Amino acid sequence: MDMLEDLESLQFDYEMEEEDRSWLYLQDRFRGLMIKGCAHATFFCKLLRNLRQSLREKRTPTDLMTGSPDNIPDEDELKVGILGGGHLGKQLAPVLLQLVPIPAERLRISTRRPETLEELQKLGVQCFYHNSDLVGWANVIFLCCLPSQLQNICSEIQTSLGKACIVYSFVSAVPILRLKLLLKHTNILRPQYQCFEGFANIWGANKEIIAALQDPMTLQATCPFSPAGGIILNVKWLEGVFYAALNICTEKAVPHSQALQLMNELFLSVHSEDCGEEGASCPQFQLQDFVSKVYAKNLPQKRPFPWFELTAVQLRETPFSGHLLTGTALRDHLMHLYCDSFGISLTKEQQPVISPGSPSQ
Repeated sequence: MDMLEDLESLQFDYEMEEEDRSWLYLQDRFRGLMIKGCAHATFFCKLLRNLRQSLREKRTPTDLMTGSPDNIPDEDELKVGILGGGHLGKQLAPVLLQLVPIPAERLRISTRRPETLEELQKLGVQCFYHNSDLVGWANVIFLCCLPSQLQNICSEIQTSLGKACIVYSFVSAVPILRLKLLLKHTNILRPQYQCFEGFANIWGANKEIIAALQDPMTLQATCPFSPAGGIILNVKWLEGVFYAALNICTEKAVPHSQALQLMNELFLSVHSEDCGEEGASCPQFQLQDFVSKVYAKNLPQKRPFPWFELTAVQLRETPFSGHLLTGTALRDHLMHLYCDSFGISLTKEQQPVISPGSPSQ
């Protein structure tokens, strides 16, 4: 217990002039964005980890006998890199370590000042300054650098980026098309948050992010469809998450029928109160949910899904766009899955109302 926590003279706004207090909402907004950003990154990594585990479990004995590096069990585990050791990188790393959880040996950070990350190094996280090495090693890269640093970093890492490596950008000032151009890469996921004024501050001031995400009210406010706290996540991010999962199946040459089964298990495994006995009324993904009817009609049974450009998915309408906006049962399942992944049960009365936000990226 912190005995100084409620001491008025130690508060940030102590003796602040009244006319300046109107700007305090920006501090709350910054904290809300940090909490939501870390929560969504955690959820994304949980999904990828579970998918890779499912792919490993469904592998046949013939697959295990091949000499491909992708068939080595150790290589199936999710490897995460954080590029940038500033405030965001320092906040994100312990959240991923504890809440995904990612083993310390599967998380690495590249930063110009690795000596400032001593606490993370004590936990077993490799911290160094070699951006291209990090990118060549990881399955997912979180870009946590400053916008002013981005162009040089992209020039440095673009030749080391594998096609399947997912670049998850927190550099909000740089649009996704600009990222695509700088990186010469299309497997990019960029969450876009829209803020508005006049909201109640629910983010707290003193809790660590890990503690905040273990609080049911705060966690529910971070749900992808929730506008709580005055911050809305563009629903196109969630669409990108689905297509990123399909790309992982395609990378492993998984037939599209098996990929659909994996998607149903991954995203629709947590049931709401309206599902009925044994999930009788649960939605199930079909091939036409992700590709056009013409493409689906001509796709051979054993062929995998095509490779999807995540940059295009987040900028255009896709066959899946309408499902996220109008599929009430699907949204309910996703919200229950989201909360369940953090160990919190969501009742019917607590389900957030969808707020898609701006469609542009």
